[in-house]
Amino acid sequence: MTAQGPDRPGEDGTETRAAAREAARAAALLARQLGRLAGSAGRSAWRSGTAAARDAAKGAANGARPVFARTADRLRSTAPRTAPAAPVTARVDQPDTQSDPVDDPAARAPRRHRPWVIGLAVVIGLPLVILAGYVFVAFAALPPLGGVAPEANQRALVVEAESGRAFATRGAFQGERLTEKTLPPRLAQAIVAIEDRRFYSHWGIDLRGMARAVWRNATGGGVREGGSTITQQYARLTSLTQEKTLKRKIQEAFLALRLESTLTKPEILVGYLNTAYFGAGAYGADAAARRYFGHGAAGLTLPEAAMLAGLVRAPSQLAPTRNFGGAKERADLVLQAMVETGAISQPEADKARAEKLTLHTPPETPPGTNYFLDAVSGDVKRLTEAAGDVTVRSTLNLDLQSLAEGVLARRLDGEGGKKKVGQGALVAMAPDGAILAMVGGRDYEDSQFNRATQAKRQAGSLFKLFVYLAAYGKGFFPDSVLVDRPTQIGEWEPQNSNNRFRGALPLRSAFALSINTIAAQLGEDVGLPAIIAEARRLGVQSDLPEVPSLALGSADVSLLEMTRAYAGVLGPGMPVEPYLVRTIRGNTPQPLYQRPAPKPGAAMDAQVQSMMLDSLQAVVESGTGKAARVNGLAVGGKTGTSQDYRDAWFVGLTPDMIVGVWVGNDDNTPMNKVTGGDIPARVFHDFVERAQKVLKGRKRPAPSAARAEPVPASAVAPAPAATVAGEVRGVPEVVDTGTLAIRGRKVRLLGVVGEGGALARQLARYLRRREIVCSGDPVSSRCRLDGDDLASLIVTAGGARAAEDAPSDLVEAEDQARAERAGLWQRER
Repeated sequence: MTAQGPDRPGEDGTETRAAAREAARAAALLARQLGRLAGSAGRSAWRSGTAAARDAAKGAANGARPVFARTADRLRSTAPRTAPAAPVTARVDQPDTQSDPVDDPAARAPRRHRPWVIGLAVVIGLPLVILAGYVFVAFAALPPLGGVAPEANQRALVVEAESGRAFATRGAFQGERLTEKTLPPRLAQAIVAIEDRRFYSHWGIDLRGMARAVWRNATGGGVREGGSTITQQYARLTSLTQEKTLKRKIQEAFLALRLESTLTKPEILVGYLNTAYFGAGAYGADAAARRYFGHGAAGLTLPEAAMLAGLVRAPSQLAPTRNFGGAKERADLVLQAMVETGAISQPEADKARAEKLTLHTPPETPPGTNYFLDAVSGDVKRLTEAAGDVTVRSTLNLDLQSLAEGVLARRLDGEGGKKKVGQGALVAMAPDGAILAMVGGRDYEDSQFNRATQAKRQAGSLFKLFVYLAAYGKGFFPDSVLVDRPTQIGEWEPQNSNNRFRGALPLRSAFALSINTIAAQLGEDVGLPAIIAEARRLGVQSDLPEVPSLALGSADVSLLEMTRAYAGVLGPGMPVEPYLVRTIRGNTPQPLYQRPAPKPGAAMDAQVQSMMLDSLQAVVESGTGKAARVNGLAVGGKTGTSQDYRDAWFVGLTPDMIVGVWVGNDDNTPMNKVTGGDIPARVFHDFVERAQKVLKGRKRPAPSAARAEPVPASAVAPAPAATVAGEVRGVPEVVDTGTLAIRGRKVRLLGVVGEGGALARQLARYLRRREIVCSGDPVSSRCRLDGDDLASLIVTAGGARAAEDAPSDLVEAEDQARAERAGLWQRER
């Protein structure tokens, strides 16, 4: 439970205010006493200083006398001293017993030591005054208990792919709040053993623990250990900020004493475990148990409880989703601490260490999926307002997503610099509107702006889809002939991209070759309202200005809505509704949301649909989209290029999906003559060609074993190299990640561009004492390791690049490594 001070039954804050007044009076009294001491010391120092100044003045006056006079004085000082003659008459105003304070050495002697006493008093008293004042200020600004407790309405999303595999999390996990009855005993023992062994005996502040922490930090050369008790940590979590200042530590101590006076030890411990952060967005022990192990805190095993208890010291660094090895090492320390405190026996600790821990969440959110996750988060807020953590089953195909990221990155990295292309986006949609893959930009960490859904750019000739649909609906046919000639509509004179005219052309060819003058003539014939109506019917929601240039795509639209529009031509009804969420589940058996069966949309006229599909196919077969052709697959599509080559588009259709691609620059600067039939069409081709294998159920390359722990050296006995029927067998030496040596014979892996340095050393450690079998000639060999293709393992792990002429499986492996940022594709975070 969270302490709330006066909110607890039976309390009205009177005790708190009385304690505050009493402490304030004590602090004020101490300050007054120390102030008086300092003032007295200062006055004494001033008087002593004045006397010393007078003595110095006399000495200076004596120094001004003639030399011989000073010599006479010295002679007199060495002469025998005689008692002075008695005075003739005694002074009435001075007793006989009082001597002259200036001439009496006994009176002067004590004053010689007084400045040292005064200085010591100042040195001791002034810091005490300052410290007392600082403590008083910290106490006066003490916040109420529970002032910064986490918001109750926060919730986390666990996002699953269409296959049911959880691949990402968002938000702060809260879970269920533990009580004294539901607190797992092992978890309580573990957290006390590692964080605060004297928790049940101290009164909120552990002076021994603080002294030990100071000593270890001083001798260890840095901050290695904290001295805060569980009570102090709970006070900080619920009432203070995380700033590292003396004021915060003083306030933390005051609040800890207050907590100990108002709550029992079990209440403090439960409150702390409900509030502490355990990493990966999990607040509270129950949320952490669900986040990492897939069940609530009540089902924690001993090794799981030890791992959770070890996280609170450094949750961001030790979160097992990110650093499982570090979390496991810390858990082992917790188990040993439990042995030392008597919570468990040594055999129990050994058994717990040997028990395998399995995480039930992905190790890390794939970087490229964040654009998709942003869109999912927005949909979840719109679809349900229920509080609590939720699990979302999405439409994402992880294999297609990884492929899309890799294909787009390969093209932009390879041609982007020369052609002045800085950004790109891709959307893959099923015919029913399910988003199978979404890439919103080149790098989410550089820019979270989603160019697939948020960017509005001129579509160019991509917009001609609506012009031709309106024309086919008004009685035109693909064989209808119009003349490519100089055209003027009002003051507007459209031009073709090559500034040439082809004469009479059937509409099918005019669409395939993207002739601007014929599209402008059609727009004038059918009318702009009819074109806008077609765009609206297919789901375009952006503003569409009613100007003649609209027929050539002068309106700003998004990639998602244009992909949606083209999907409407393929599907049985329109508009197609894009969606990313299938179901949303909470903590109840019934789902919070389940996507209803789609309502049939308005069907497109069958003849118009057939004519439009035929025209789209002509673009790929013989028009501007030839680069998008895929062998053995029926493909249709349309290219689009805006003015001055600022935007280039391609949206293509296959029987299984609709894919939209855009490239350009965020600052709207022109590219180097990049058209829709260039990079966008090639990205479409690369993606669709490889996506067919995914959709047909072919397994994608598995994550490389080269990133796992190597087999122990004793497990594999070295075998002598032997050549049998063209095979080379033996334990290799690594020259680079694409070149091996087996007993002096160099073997180059087919299709691999090797890397040296750290990657080569990692491969050498992995292959140590392991036998491989290679076949082929020395210049281009395929090698196998335990039945797996070695080149594919290396490239998938990001240990090497695929060559220009590499087999398709290696190209796919490189795309996967790029998407996962493995090995050489890692980027600074």
